[in-house]
Amino acid sequence: MKIVVDAFGGDNAPVEVVEGAVLAIKKNKDLKIVLSGDEAKIKDLLAGREERIEILDAKEIITNDDQPTLAIRQKKDSSLVKAFDLLKEDEEIVGLVSAGSTGAVLTGAILKIGRIKGISRPALCPFLPTVVEGKNVVICDCGANVDCKSEHLLHFAIMASAYYSIMNNVESPRVALLNNGAEEHKGNELTKSTYPLMKTLPINFVGNIEARDVMSGNVDVIVTDGFAGNVLLKGVEGVASAMSKMIKKEAKKSIFSMLGALMMGSFKGLKAKMDVDKYGGAPFLGCKKLVVKTHGSANRFNICNTILQVANLHEKKLNEKIESLVSEIQTKMEK
Repeated sequence: MKIVVDAFGGDNAPVEVVEGAVLAIKKNKDLKIVLSGDEAKIKDLLAGREERIEILDAKEIITNDDQPTLAIRQKKDSSLVKAFDLLKEDEEIVGLVSAGSTGAVLTGAILKIGRIKGISRPALCPFLPTVVEGKNVVICDCGANVDCKSEHLLHFAIMASAYYSIMNNVESPRVALLNNGAEEHKGNELTKSTYPLMKTLPINFVGNIEARDVMSGNVDVIVTDGFAGNVLLKGVEGVASAMSKMIKKEAKKSIFSMLGALMMGSFKGLKAKMDVDKYGGAPFLGCKKLVVKTHGSANRFNICNTILQVANLHEKKLNEKIESLVSEIQTKMEK
């Protein structure tokens, strides 16, 4: 299979993106990669390591300062736009990876690729670790759709349930609705109107969940609108970063250096568990082809894992599974 990668998207591009692509090629012998960006610079970085790697020459770059819609429409020679054009036109290309502007990636996915039939809005769906060893949770949506209707949340639940099932080999993931209380009658107009509709879906809906229980391991999928999801995700990231800094400061104050060293050794394991690099990126669920956005500060290991994530989702037919579930629901509603 072949995957196109925006080589000039992200804070550490193009060096870390190119190195991540090389790592991915080494780990998957059936994989081919197209790096989109300045051909001369990419060739210099590859330095003879072009095996199963092609280059799509693109001279422009879309930055976080660019207005997403204008950038997609006007910067036609940018690494991201040319990557999207290739994804759309070449049937051999199964997916796209970018660490660039989130707004531009989402806009390009909608304008250039389009939605799966029956899906009202695509959504971003990242993983978070939980307190249960070996368990994680996905949040859908985490920023693609600030204002939502019940219909959108229902589609998010269907897509995220399929995604979690594929990634974790879980037959019936537990799906919850993010709310300000666990009781069915709690919430705003959106959550109160969505709750009874979630019960009708062919998924394992377990009710509401509060933000404090997001990482409890009690649920597998958390459904929310993009505004609340983005606030939740950034809040978790901020707390994790703050806790890490506080722990280091307190450990340094201790007069028991040996105990401090042991503490730091324990917290290294915690830091590794919170490391987003191993999870890859956040797929833009609901697009006709796989589009995965990873964080702007992604290093080579995250880029590598994100590329392999796309390959895995393609092999396990994520989009086909989403289409099947949507079709099943529509058939039931027509009856």
